[in-house]
Amino acid sequence: MEKTNVDYKKVMQYAGAFIAFLIGSGFATGQEVLQYFCAYGNKGILGIAAIFLLFMYVGVDFITVGQKYKFPKGSDIYKYYCGNIVGTFFDYFSILFIYMSFIVMIAGAGATINEQYSLPVTFGGILMGVLATSTVIFGLGKIVDVIGKIGPVIVVLSIALGLSALLKNPHGLITANALIPELNIMSASTNWFFAAGSYVGFCMLWLASFMAAMGATAKSKKEAALGATGGAIGFSLAVLVVALGMLANIEQVSQAMVPTLYLAKNIHPFVATLFSLIVVTGIYTTAVPLLWSVSARFTTEKTNKFKLLTVILAVAGVYIGLEIPFNKLVNVVYVINGYVGVILLAFMLVKTVKSKMNPDEINKDVLTNNEGNEMAN
Repeated sequence: MEKTNVDYKKVMQYAGAFIAFLIGSGFATGQEVLQYFCAYGNKGILGIAAIFLLFMYVGVDFITVGQKYKFPKGSDIYKYYCGNIVGTFFDYFSILFIYMSFIVMIAGAGATINEQYSLPVTFGGILMGVLATSTVIFGLGKIVDVIGKIGPVIVVLSIALGLSALLKNPHGLITANALIPELNIMSASTNWFFAAGSYVGFCMLWLASFMAAMGATAKSKKEAALGATGGAIGFSLAVLVVALGMLANIEQVSQAMVPTLYLAKNIHPFVATLFSLIVVTGIYTTAVPLLWSVSARFTTEKTNKFKLLTVILAVAGVYIGLEIPFNKLVNVVYVINGYVGVILLAFMLVKTVKSKMNPDEINKDVLTNNEGNEMAN
């Protein structure tokens, strides 16, 4: 058996990057939690249990496959799971979705700063565009280092906010189910199970190439797997606690553009100011790797072409993100793409079974794909 010293500092960094990537504008503002979980009342808790199990599976698989095969490009992981034809479709579709998600981050930043500080939406959107562009230009290593430290901090503060909201009105959990049908909450699907599947689906399209590229930097499979596992646990726990806090105050947060800011204001105006900064930081930690993923797909990192493309994409993303309301972007972009992500999950499950039954054949296919990619490049 292979014995490798695990660098637990790296494990924490990978877990933090996993968490920070998922804590974007949707989670940090509370819109994702509201539409994907709270809209279904107590059944939304079952949805959170489902996403925890699925995140454990996909997170560990993405990062360990990346660690093992070290693909020339992180997006090659789609061909590993789906073959050349379907894998190419997922490659290009995921890039389109990732870019649309970056646009959602811009809109989220604008909405948050507008709601808390009454500043123009354009101010927050442009600020996020500038911050994301500046960080991406430094490259993936710098990105993982920066967001890996921020992610755990946001989780701790989000959990504290959720607990405070729950403790201030615990009776609200009992009445939430009766109130929800009358509140006309924008929801992600017709039931909690499909909403959970859609949620993991769109997150998978975010995570796949980023986690594969990150896994390639890990010393061992164990180090990579521990990082993804820690990330799944931390993120799912944060979703659960924030959801409980929002359910306890569902009547008040149901129509808010930034529900978490309402919860923070309920505690103290200073807490709202502090949490607005946390929300913007959460958006930043997701906007950065999203923008990086698109630029790195078409150009080589740190080259002048990479930097120019990053700037062009950021400018276009800011323009579009400031034209469409934030909550509508979350509902349309994430939900539609979530179901495409579920198809990828099905391919992953088939590949997992095949790799257990015939690992030598899987290794041969990957070598062939990598050689083809190198020749194409």
